[in-house]
Amino acid sequence: MKPLDLKALALALAIGATSAPLAAQDISWNPRSGDVWIDQRLGDINSYGMRYRDPFVNEMVRYYGAPRDLVSDLLVQRNWAPGDVYYACSIAHILGIPCRNVVDVWDRDHGQGWGAVAQRMGIKPGSAEFHQLKRGFVPSYDRWGRPIVLDAELERAYPDRGKGKHGASHASGSHGKPAQAGSKAKGHNDNGKAKGNRGKSKNDNGNGKGRG
Repeated sequence: MKPLDLKALALALAIGATSAPLAAQDISWNPRSGDVWIDQRLGDINSYGMRYRDPFVNEMVRYYGAPRDLVSDLLVQRNWAPGDVYYACSIAHILGIPCRNVVDVWDRDHGQGWGAVAQRMGIKPGSAEFHQLKRGFVPSYDRWGRPIVLDAELERAYPDRGKGKHGASHASGSHGKPAQAGSKAKGHNDNGKAKGNRGKSKNDNGNGKGRG
């Protein structure tokens, strides 16, 4: 075999080794949470976290209390699926324990699926903790500016979703792209400016009366 062929072979093997974990996550990844809706959302988060790494990591750090170095290590060095990272940190957040604790349990017992691991850690189907775990998906999707379809249980918990201003803002929003950090603040600034203008008009009227 010519030296050039050896180099080409080495390059092909390197590319294959790099892309294998992502391919495996896309094809065979199955969270087995015991809830069809959660499985679907975790699959969606899996795709989102691969495409938008920074907003995903920031969500885990800021709102779920996970150490940034842990999240980065799981995603980059240990090839965890973003859906697994999200669920581990979400379970830890509900239980009030470090995310590393759930990571250790999942590393040991992941062959049994997330449903069995969550039950072993005290989150049983139908329990208050389980409902809290499901509801936690909604604010994460909202912060990402990502539309979310609710099941019957969550429609009862969020009766205004999909109706009026609140639901419409997410149904026709960014189609999965991260929400712009300044978009909400801009709305407040506009309101503040409007209020300021109204106040100015009142002051002008008041001054006019005073001069009169």
